[in-house]
Amino acid sequence: MRNNLYLIILLCSLTSCYTYQVKKQQDPATDNKQDPKKNTALANPASPQMKSAPTGSQNLSLQPQPAAPVNIQDKLASGKNVKIEVDGHSYKVIVDKWQGDSLVAHPVRNAKKVLKFHKNQINAEKIAEKRFSQPIADILTVTAYAAIGVGIWFLVR
Repeated sequence: MRNNLYLIILLCSLTSCYTYQVKKQQDPATDNKQDPKKNTALANPASPQMKSAPTGSQNLSLQPQPAAPVNIQDKLASGKNVKIEVDGHSYKVIVDKWQGDSLVAHPVRNAKKVLKFHKNQINAEKIAEKRFSQPIADILTVTAYAAIGVGIWFLVR
């Protein structure tokens, strides 16, 4: 039992509450589909026959619009800790600066090594920022409290 307790304490101390998460882009097409319906319902208190007849302006707003292009240089600002995918390889880096169209960064665990990537090599859809994960922190807190409770129980017993 004592070995299991040591193992649990060791695993909890090695676990991090920070994870790399891809920031999801909001789709402007879904926002445009919902807003005109609300606006026209409030602005035009017309008869029910008029509401059921589609107009040309409503049909245009319901057509799917292409997603806005992602600006890699805005996502990868200086000093950010990110996980990027370049030519099929994943790198955890801290962004140093942009030199023209090239990203200059260094690996998280090795500040002396310098990495350079062209912005066309970086997969913009898989840029993940390092963020605090509340569910993991909650799990670690409950586990720590349980371990403390078990420890006190063994001392009292």
